[in-house]
Amino acid sequence: MRKLAILTLIITKSLCISGQGNTKKQINTVLDDWHKAATEANFDDYFNAMTNDAVFIGTDANENWDKPTFEAYAKPYFDKGKAWNFSTLERHIYISDDQKFAWFDELLNTQMKICRGSGVLILINGKWKIKQYVLSMTIPNDNTNEVVAIKTVIEASLISKLQSTKK
Repeated sequence: MRKLAILTLIITKSLCISGQGNTKKQINTVLDDWHKAATEANFDDYFNAMTNDAVFIGTDANENWDKPTFEAYAKPYFDKGKAWNFSTLERHIYISDDQKFAWFDELLNTQMKICRGSGVLILINGKWKIKQYVLSMTIPNDNTNEVVAIKTVIEASLISKLQSTKK
């Protein structure tokens, strides 16, 4: 009886590990296809990969968009046949124990050089959908002071505005 219980545990654990590998492949495909849709300026495929309540956070401090706002921003780029071209250099995917949501981080080759993307996906009716995506520019540590000097001129007033609305 004990051997049967151990064997059952091993088989169950193996199936979970195997299932998680398959889930990661599905998520990789969703994210790769999403980036490809932007490269090909395929508006419908790009935005259909996102949940209706998705949030896209861009590189600018003012870019915290719900899906309809992001669609409105992006539509002219897609309509011109050229949105953006992000290719994945590296990606890490993590999956919840219940296999219903996942989070990831990735390094991307972009027109802004290396950027970092991170986000959350949720399983809806057997399909993975992007619920949140955060795009960040990477800054080499040795150049932080130079970047801060540039940002200070632009963002000082935004900091003041945000602090005043916080009170």
